[in-house]
Amino acid sequence: MILLQTLSTDTMSAADSLAMNAGNESIGLLDLLIKGGYMMVPLYLLFILAIFIFVERMITLKKASKPSAHLMDQVKVLVQSGQVEKAKIICASENSPVANMIAKGVDRIGSPLKNIEVSIENVGKIEIYKLEKNLNLLATVSGAAPMIGFLGTVAGMIQAFIAVAQEEGMVSPKLLSTGIYEAMITTAAGLVVGIMAYLGYNYLVSRVSKLVHNMEYSSIEFIDLLQDK
Repeated sequence: MILLQTLSTDTMSAADSLAMNAGNESIGLLDLLIKGGYMMVPLYLLFILAIFIFVERMITLKKASKPSAHLMDQVKVLVQSGQVEKAKIICASENSPVANMIAKGVDRIGSPLKNIEVSIENVGKIEIYKLEKNLNLLATVSGAAPMIGFLGTVAGMIQAFIAVAQEEGMVSPKLLSTGIYEAMITTAAGLVVGIMAYLGYNYLVSRVSKLVHNMEYSSIEFIDLLQDK
């Protein structure tokens, strides 16, 4: 009886010791990222790619959306007074999508109005392509990152269950739980990268839409100017 009490006391003490050690162990964010496995590497690369595309597009869109409120007023006055060359110089100094479209229209003054419209539309398509450059790649990152994360989780779960199957005797819960949480890290990382890329993509698309609307409005205003001339 005394032996059973001693064994019970020792068992409880060992369990308490393990619980205290588990409570004292803390896993930092860096440890989690390292334990995610080799599938974390493509997620790191996709995250860097998403950040690069977002920053590069933001700089481009900021330059493209420079204030040009007085551009059309200046061009209107110069065109109506016959100073076409000065109008070209002003458009060239702006170096924005709207200015490039208007510059092409000013350069075509004297041609049929339909030809001028087509020329402006062609320049507009080129400018829109420049504005939307790499946005599809950012959208691809937003969709690919979660799938890569899920793939990493499936691969990690397979490895965890293989390790469990190779264990002889009673399987340690720690072994199973460790393999599972390490496998789930890639899913969490993939979702984080995918969500950030998705939000960035939608924000950039909204910025591009505003610029395209401004380009269309400016081109219509210029065509109306030529019709009234």
